[in-house]
Amino acid sequence: MSLHEVKLWSALRPHAQGATSVQVRARTIRELFNRLEAEYPGMTPFIRQGIAVSVDGTLYRDSWETALPEGAEVFLLPRIQGG
Repeated sequence: MSLHEVKLWSALRPHAQGATSVQVRARTIRELFNRLEAEYPGMTPFIRQGIAVSVDGTLYRDSWETALPEGAEVFLLPRIQGG
């Protein structure tokens, strides 16, 4: 299981003591979310409402079983609704 540096957008930072990124061990995006909710409960409402995840520049909105490669660049982003 790889350790990932996860970059946070500004609304999530207060729930991580103001950090711009956090370290999380996870194999998949779903596991990443589960660990974030356990470690930073204030992020739970954001995760439940919907978050987009960028992994090495590819955006994921619902593919939570996607594996996180070793050394992947991971960003959490607000989900933008289409219309």
